[in-house]
Amino acid sequence: MKNIKYLISCFALTFLSLTAIAETNPLSVHVLNLQTGLPSSNVEVVLEQKNGDDWKLLNKGITDNNGRITALFPNKETMQDGIYKVTFKTAKWFKAHNTETFFPEVPVIFKADTNIKHYHIPLLISPYGYSTYRGN
Repeated sequence: MKNIKYLISCFALTFLSLTAIAETNPLSVHVLNLQTGLPSSNVEVVLEQKNGDDWKLLNKGITDNNGRITALFPNKETMQDGIYKVTFKTAKWFKAHNTETFFPEVPVIFKADTNIKHYHIPLLISPYGYSTYRGN
């Protein structure tokens, strides 16, 4: 019984820690499959920041079972005003689902303002179309 209580305590602390990180992280993403209406898990997502004429890699992640990455911005770093690019690497995801696609990747370029504490970028994807918007 002691071990079970200990494991539950550890799980609760881990969950609270991850929740706190997600709540303080300035960037999250979500991918949904428009054909099925279901989340798209295992989609690689790359975050870059505009640096002059180049792009600086900041972070990479893989969507979870709910099609989400709740904390894409690098931990312990602060988002600055500027231009960022989130690229959804969709080719591998479509190939894994035996589906041809016109879009091997979907780049979303946005302007960040540090007065805004959190950005959420949803992607609705199908083999021959996609939609994105500034979520919350």
